[in-house]
Amino acid sequence: MTLLPEGRTARRSLAAALTGALPMLAFPAPSLWWFAYVALVPWMLLIRSAPTARRAAYDGWAGGFGFMVAVHHWLLPSLNVFLFVLAALLGALWAPWGWLVHRFLGPRTGEPGGPPTALRLAAALLVVPSGWLLPELVRSWQGLGGPWGLLGATQWQVGPALRLASVGGVWLLSLLVVAVNVSVTALLATRTWRRPVAAVVVPVAGLAAVALATSAAWAWAPRPAVDGHVRVAVVQSGIVSGDDSPERRFDREEAFTRRLAGQDVDLVVWGESSVGFDLDDRPDLARRIAALSRRLDADVLVNVDARRADRPGIYKSALLVGPDGPTGDRYDKMRLVPFGEYIPARSLLGWATSVGKAAGEDRRRGDEQVVMDVGHGLRVGPLVCFETAFPDMSRHLAADGADLLLAQSSTSSFQHSWAPAQHASLAALRAAETGRPMVHATLTGVSAVYGPGGERLGSRLGTDDAGISAVYEVPLAHGTTPYVRHGDWPVHAALLVLAALCVTEGVRAYRAHAGVQDPADRSRTAVTTRSHSS
Repeated sequence: MTLLPEGRTARRSLAAALTGALPMLAFPAPSLWWFAYVALVPWMLLIRSAPTARRAAYDGWAGGFGFMVAVHHWLLPSLNVFLFVLAALLGALWAPWGWLVHRFLGPRTGEPGGPPTALRLAAALLVVPSGWLLPELVRSWQGLGGPWGLLGATQWQVGPALRLASVGGVWLLSLLVVAVNVSVTALLATRTWRRPVAAVVVPVAGLAAVALATSAAWAWAPRPAVDGHVRVAVVQSGIVSGDDSPERRFDREEAFTRRLAGQDVDLVVWGESSVGFDLDDRPDLARRIAALSRRLDADVLVNVDARRADRPGIYKSALLVGPDGPTGDRYDKMRLVPFGEYIPARSLLGWATSVGKAAGEDRRRGDEQVVMDVGHGLRVGPLVCFETAFPDMSRHLAADGADLLLAQSSTSSFQHSWAPAQHASLAALRAAETGRPMVHATLTGVSAVYGPGGERLGSRLGTDDAGISAVYEVPLAHGTTPYVRHGDWPVHAALLVLAALCVTEGVRAYRAHAGVQDPADRSRTAVTTRSHSS
């Protein structure tokens, strides 16, 4: 095995971390969506040049560390040193991907600088994107932080990409973005290969295949058929200087909601934690919201962050209030933010609250998703904050009959970071995936509304818009998108590709270990044996 000098190893790891961080520029706030299609190229060229497969795996790990820190850098004030610890642990998920890049794009064994065969390049277009999807899938588990920063999410404002999302969700976008990066990497590496013709033809064919898939989805995927409209009002209270008590926040939200009188709204949505008291304990607040509902002739969807009167613990709940008070429709947040809304294994890691901003008491989880009837013939599917990152939750709400997806959020802890813009952008993907419009309402920005194709409606409410209400004319569409119908099929396809690779590599290793020769080798051995006998 070739060993690198210690100083060179450190420099290489630093280079891998820096190149792994480059995709951050494709996410909001910079939102250079086009950069995603080449952002992985420097990282893959570095991995390709690794002297050994083991070193390539280390490069994958170091790049994964850089990627996780860069995409989640806004968590640093909350997690402090834990951000680097978690990034180091989760970055290891990219070590197998680094091995795959080296295996299929790197020099052939025994031929330093030699070219991959056309077959290996073609395989790389399948295997390397599938390998990228594996760490995205694993870290999407809620306990590991959830699916924040999926590479496909960089395409939230690109029309053709949103059409693809309706076919295979954000997972399909990730696969195609990585496939383009693989093709560009192969093209840039042709000058180091002795037989560049195949090395050019295969990547170009890969780029053509991506373009063809995008065009086919644009032409074939069913477009949401608009069959109605609804007027939804978003109330964004903003950060209150000085006394930002729950009472003061409620007063502001009440005042801004009252100003909507006469605007013919069908539903009013407040942000996450907009009500800091359980309404069973504070019937006076429930009566004030009900009075707003009567004044506007529209239900009000609030979000209660408080200890419940009817069961132990603190819940974050979307609660519908009508003219006569709470309607009984309630959704308790199911997926909580680790080290934010709860501490995993608090008995062991509870000390983390002393160095971060984790909740002093774990929030409780809800049991099931809920579709609410809000009047005017409208059915809505609520999500709370972090949950908009999970494609499966919005997909299930659409399948259960929701006409409109609603997200209540608060990113006030990260007000002047990239987090609010990144969070709002996820609603565009969820809308495109499900063919349902989505309202993303926050306490302090960014609030935004997207149509059933993922297109933005009206103006978004930014983090500088303190204390404002806005009304959106939201088109409604029905029907079932391929993604809602077939689910996460790109993930299953990627896992099948990786399973086939494991079987192939296992057979190859077994044959090598058993000393099995191919027919040509056996023929040469037989000829040599006969000549020696003669």
